[in-house]
Amino acid sequence: MKRPAFILLFLLASAVLGQGIADKSVRPTQQLLPEQFAGWQVSGSPRLSTDPAVADPANAALIKEYGFTDFASATYARDDGRKLALKAARFADASGAYGAFTYYKAPEMLVEKIGDQAASLNQRVLFYRGNILIDAVFQQLTAMSAAELRELADDLPLPSGNTRNLPGLPAYLPKQSYVKNSAKYVVGPEGLAKIGAPIQAYFVGFDAGAEVVQGNYNTPNGEGTLLLISYPTPQIAAEHLRRIEAARLEPTHDVPEVFHTPLFDKRTGPIVVLAVGPFSADKAKSLLASVNYDADVTWNENTYFDKKNNIGTLVWNALILSGILILFALAIGLAFGGLRILIRKFFRQRGLDRPGEVEFIALHLSETMVETVVETTSNDVSPSIKAF
Repeated sequence: MKRPAFILLFLLASAVLGQGIADKSVRPTQQLLPEQFAGWQVSGSPRLSTDPAVADPANAALIKEYGFTDFASATYARDDGRKLALKAARFADASGAYGAFTYYKAPEMLVEKIGDQAASLNQRVLFYRGNILIDAVFQQLTAMSAAELRELADDLPLPSGNTRNLPGLPAYLPKQSYVKNSAKYVVGPEGLAKIGAPIQAYFVGFDAGAEVVQGNYNTPNGEGTLLLISYPTPQIAAEHLRRIEAARLEPTHDVPEVFHTPLFDKRTGPIVVLAVGPFSADKAKSLLASVNYDADVTWNENTYFDKKNNIGTLVWNALILSGILILFALAIGLAFGGLRILIRKFFRQRGLDRPGEVEFIALHLSETMVETVVETTSNDVSPSIKAF
């Protein structure tokens, strides 16, 4: 009886352990979606996973490049019977969520004010806040749908520290002739291929820490592409620009077709700028001239207004310090003067107080007055002194 019981216990333990190992990949570190918000109540159990293929089978490699960490999807319902499908993907930092947002955002979408950035098309709303990207599909839109999603955005967990910072490269895209919603931000070769970039990853050099933003621009002959490639240092940018120019000046059969067509380039600091497409020389030069690196420009710089960084607090602390120093000086003065008084009072006969050394010399002129009378005669002048 003991042996079958032992075997049964072993099988149960193995099953539990195996289930725990199997479920390990679908346990997110922190809950992505709330159970309820703005009158919406989750219906059923949310689907959780850390596998990018579960989040988006067609773009699993792409979202992995962006730093995908975990995924959650759930269906929400209201008392009136309306339903809402939510998908949430979390990334390692806000740059990953922003990049995924630019990739999924369609050109025909409308700009919305939800979270950090948002866009909508019919019943679908796409937005991100911090490092979380949300894809919401309403069964029926109402006038309060945007406000409800804003409440959801406020409930999302936010990353800490520098992981909340957005990339600064997209800010360098020129505004003139820009095609709406055409900006795409990528950080790897998979993303570069997905957005249809005109050059290959070899010429970009993602292994050197490059990041890319691409935008489309209107020209009289159609749409052209402006590609901005940012590197950690200007030296690395110059090296990759020389590589691109060498391929452009001596194109071979194994280089991309773009090098067989007019290509305009420029380097400004650590940024390489490429204009590809039906650009005239003047239009291309105008676009390139609009991109100028500024080391002081930031996308999202944290500012603080707390006790440590408040100038009023600094002045107040300086006044307090001055008061402390004044009180300290008064205390030292009183202690020194009081000590001398005590010494003179209690230790006069022990030689500690030596009045002889500090007495003033007195002439006592009030006791004797001297008058000098000078008498002048016609023959001589003689002084005489009288005492009175």
